[in-house]
Amino acid sequence: MKIRIYVEADRSSVITLWRESGLVVPWNDPDKDIDRKLSVDPNTFFVGELAGELMASMMVGFDGHRGWINYLAVSSKHQRRGYATALVRQAEKVLIEVGCPKLNLQVRGTNQQVVQFYEALGYINDNAVSLGKRLIPDI
Repeated sequence: MKIRIYVEADRSSVITLWRESGLVVPWNDPDKDIDRKLSVDPNTFFVGELAGELMASMMVGFDGHRGWINYLAVSSKHQRRGYATALVRQAEKVLIEVGCPKLNLQVRGTNQQVVQFYEALGYINDNAVSLGKRLIPDI
């Protein structure tokens, strides 16, 4: 897999990947999420390609205190081959380079398969409650 920075021509393929991966929820507009990421830090929005096919994505963020991974997805036909691990390692590398001391991520509690994936990579449950408040409605 070749990991590269997102370009606008990737938009429809990325959104299709997110939909197929179950990452799009009714209260988030994927186009708006892409636009928001591009307006803040387009150089940490990555896609994975294999034989010219876009088959993975990941947004990485750093607020000066903590790093974040969002929209990590690998197409179902390419899962369990180390591609998600490669993307996580890319995020860790980028964040270490900017001096990020800790990487956080959120996984829906019902998605135990993904929780186990991250635990296998050394991530632990921080036993923190994730709270959110929508400030700008997407839909």
